[in-house]
Amino acid sequence: MKKILISALLGFAATFAGASLAQDFKVGNINIEHPWARATPGAVKNSAAFMVFDNKGAADKLLSVTGDVAREIQIHSMVREAGVMRMREIKSLDIPANGKAELKPGGFHIMLIGLKDGLKDGHKFPLKLKFEKAGEVTVTVVAEKATHDHSGHKH
Repeated sequence: MKKILISALLGFAATFAGASLAQDFKVGNINIEHPWARATPGAVKNSAAFMVFDNKGAADKLLSVTGDVAREIQIHSMVREAGVMRMREIKSLDIPANGKAELKPGGFHIMLIGLKDGLKDGHKFPLKLKFEKAGEVTVTVVAEKATHDHSGHKH
């Protein structure tokens, strides 16, 4: 009986620890790694979300992102115009076959416009991603302070 109880508790602890640490998602051939958003000071109404798409199959496209965290959610690129970096909404994001597409500060990102309450450090919220071939998946995004990302680099 003791052995069964210990095994059950260890299994529960491993499941709980895995669930609390897991930040990667999968849809079709695409692994979605570390979805995070920039935490905002106070009630700032705009932020951005970032993640990496690791595609293990044919080329695909991110077509849309939806959620309740903001009034409007757009896929953006950064372009240089007359020496100034500007954000531009794009209709889709290409994800290369057997390659990666990275959403990161200063590059492609998901713009969260009209946040309801800002994003405090540690706040979690869902975003639904729609891909041309892989289909749809809901990911959990975690707001993080603008000091360190998941790889330890500043952003």
